[in-house]
Amino acid sequence: MRPTLLSRTRRWLGASALALLVGVGGVSTAFVLNNQVVNAEVRNAAQILVPQVTQQQGFADLVEAVKPAVVSILVEAQAPGRTVQRGRDFQFNFPDLPEGHPFRDFFDQFGGPQGRGGSDEARPRQFMAAGSGFIISADGYVVTNNHVVEDATKVTVVFDDGSEQVAKIVGTDQRTDLAVLKISGDDLPFVTFEEKASRVGDWVVAVGNPFGLGGTVTVGVISGSGRNIGGSNYGDFLQIDAAVNTGNSGGPAFNTNGEVVGVNTAIYSPNGGNVGIAFAIPASTVKQIVGQLIDNGTVTRGYLGVSIQDVTRDIANGVGLSQPLGAIVREPAADGPAGDAGVRSGDIITAVDGDRIDDALDLSRTIAGKSPGSTVALTIWRDGAEMSINVTLTELNQEVAAAPGAPVPPVEVPQVHSSLGLTLVPNGDGSGGLLVQNVEPETPAAERGLAVGDLILEVDNTPVSTAGDFDQAIAGVKSKGLETALVKVSRNGESTFIGLPIAE
Repeated sequence: MRPTLLSRTRRWLGASALALLVGVGGVSTAFVLNNQVVNAEVRNAAQILVPQVTQQQGFADLVEAVKPAVVSILVEAQAPGRTVQRGRDFQFNFPDLPEGHPFRDFFDQFGGPQGRGGSDEARPRQFMAAGSGFIISADGYVVTNNHVVEDATKVTVVFDDGSEQVAKIVGTDQRTDLAVLKISGDDLPFVTFEEKASRVGDWVVAVGNPFGLGGTVTVGVISGSGRNIGGSNYGDFLQIDAAVNTGNSGGPAFNTNGEVVGVNTAIYSPNGGNVGIAFAIPASTVKQIVGQLIDNGTVTRGYLGVSIQDVTRDIANGVGLSQPLGAIVREPAADGPAGDAGVRSGDIITAVDGDRIDDALDLSRTIAGKSPGSTVALTIWRDGAEMSINVTLTELNQEVAAAPGAPVPPVEVPQVHSSLGLTLVPNGDGSGGLLVQNVEPETPAAERGLAVGDLILEVDNTPVSTAGDFDQAIAGVKSKGLETALVKVSRNGESTFIGLPIAE
């Protein structure tokens, strides 16, 4: 049976409607209802307005301008050991081989550890490494990383056009991993540092010498700021996602104005290559350190003279702070400026010169940025109230650890059981405190890390040496309406604070 005109018309309308549904965008849709095509407007209930973003046409002009000031750093150095290097990317470690071993002749021929004389003595090894750097003045000062030129016997700067010049190391700073070199010249191309700090989300262009390939450009954004990475005692890195690899160390990251945002220093990499997480020392820090290295060859830092730790939520609860901010003083150093000015163990430093302190690393970085001899105003939280103490800083030097005292024979003392899951005994050497002899599992004390052998020195900033002292201090904390006690604990001669919950 042939389809009627009406049925063909219906099918045509349906197909047309389907075509409209597939072909029309998000402004309107169409559908068939009772043989009629119906249009329905689709409107957003609350449309988000996004500021217009200027389309970036590329970075070629920027790169062309700054690239002559970016250099490769070739380092010759000497290291002890018995490692033989073959090529730029491969390193082989050979075992000691006895006489008559079938591989002995092979290594003798190609210069293995026992070849060329067969001496078993460890001999220094010459090696070469490559990094990056950039020129910051017309007369030839060059910035790079300390770890690029560390232990160098010769440093060569290679320009973008391939020309070379031997450089002198002006100064290095291991703490921030920065170094300054000097080459000859009076009209060299150079770049400058940014004056206004870039923000998270801003473009960055990294230029460097990855894998010894020469000038290479990668682009990304600033992914984060104030990053603290393991293995560094400087904790204010920019995180960027521009590809940074081995050999980029010491190279610059630029903003879109061609100003240096930071010095590429480290990467996070579970596989040894770029995964989009790199870290750069911000320009504000680089300018400060580089200026001192050029002027003095070394860096001087302010010294407060306190051992400190972060303020946890438990510690904040134990002292009545509304937020876990600041750095709590474990101990003032003997004859240090902080102790002489009246800073005590258990004080929490919440601000320096009115600038808030977030944690212990923030305090260390802030004080290190002050000049020796300058006076700083510390805002301190003590005994539930805020106060201010002025401290005149001295110069930070390497501290020499005191020699340990003679051991004291153990003394039989009675045990004291605490309702907090601790078994305590008086300290047998007579110096005060209560030794932890047992910690019951699954108690707040165990969860906070208290362990057998720890020495409890204070509770709520009150020294304890007997069971009565301990119980009285805990009762005093409860009478203040607090549910956490601030406990000062010594382990292996180092003091620390914990917040110990005491609620029944």
